[in-house]
Amino acid sequence: MKAKYEPRIDLRNRTRLETVIPLATPFIVFVDPSDACNFKCGFCPTSDRGLMKSVDRPWKQMSFEVFKKIADDLVKFPDKVRVLRLYKDGEPILNRRLPDMIRYAKDIGAVERVDTTTNASLLTKEKGLGLVQAGLDRINISIYGVNSDQYRSFSGVNIAFEKILTNVRNFYEIRGRCEMLVKISGDSLTSNEKDLFLEYFGDYTDKIYIEHVMSCWPEFKVKGVEVNQEKGIYGQEIEEADACSYPFYSISINSDGAVSVCFLDWSHKMIVGDVRNQSVQEIWDGKQMRAYRKMFLQGDRKKHNVCGGCGQMTHGMPDNIDAFKESLLAKLMGQGYFDDVPDLIDGAEGIFSVKLSVTKKPIF
Repeated sequence: MKAKYEPRIDLRNRTRLETVIPLATPFIVFVDPSDACNFKCGFCPTSDRGLMKSVDRPWKQMSFEVFKKIADDLVKFPDKVRVLRLYKDGEPILNRRLPDMIRYAKDIGAVERVDTTTNASLLTKEKGLGLVQAGLDRINISIYGVNSDQYRSFSGVNIAFEKILTNVRNFYEIRGRCEMLVKISGDSLTSNEKDLFLEYFGDYTDKIYIEHVMSCWPEFKVKGVEVNQEKGIYGQEIEEADACSYPFYSISINSDGAVSVCFLDWSHKMIVGDVRNQSVQEIWDGKQMRAYRKMFLQGDRKKHNVCGGCGQMTHGMPDNIDAFKESLLAKLMGQGYFDDVPDLIDGAEGIFSVKLSVTKKPIF
């Protein structure tokens, strides 16, 4: 097998967040080119159209004009953003302007790297070449079975496994400098099926990995698969973190331009700004983001009506800053970082005392 067996997240060479908080520039900016998806996977809330309607999240594509505004904003940060992650709630390749987004961000020097995640069903040779020529630095490919029956069961759509295999192998041949990683959730696979996965893809990607099943979406019950209660997503020991580290180094922009505190905010309940009438830097440094950071350092996460039940905190956290909560809180309080920020949680009921009124404007 040519590929390195490594998870998509580097768990070894990570910046120790306690040494750099507060960050003037986020390490990672998530931008959602499309919050629609052509799959209907039971583990993902996006697949449930009724659920999307109930939370007022109609499927949509990000306009190129909104994306350009975002990219132009990123250039204004004091440091260069490390990663622009063109992925959040849906299938990015559904947005026909995805290559244009990659090219624009690279051409203006907005970020160090651009990556995306896809189910590869739409990754034809033509579309793949468009992504490579635009300057995509990395692509994560999610595989949902090793035969067509498994794909039908897992994704809820009829798609030939051979098509997925062909798309992945073709992209490998044209990938140029774009790094490839292929991964699958392996808890429901037999040992033989895991071997088949490695055989099918191991010589046609740069990195490959078999993950464990986790439930990362707050307020959503995974359907059709059992969550692994022994290992985290990357094989790490399950250990609950109290302070979420994501708001300290990343920010997430939804397809309509509204900004979520976290990339797992599928229901868009935790909106902290809107890039259509604010700069990304203004939101990153804003009162709403700082209120969430204060909440986590104060140890109030479990009182929050969304964050309190987040599965990522047990099965998927790459960083744990719990041991530094008190010292970081004292440091930031001493710097006046939280002077204008009231407590996000009022009492024990998870009531928001800091609210943001986002005016819903038409996309440009």
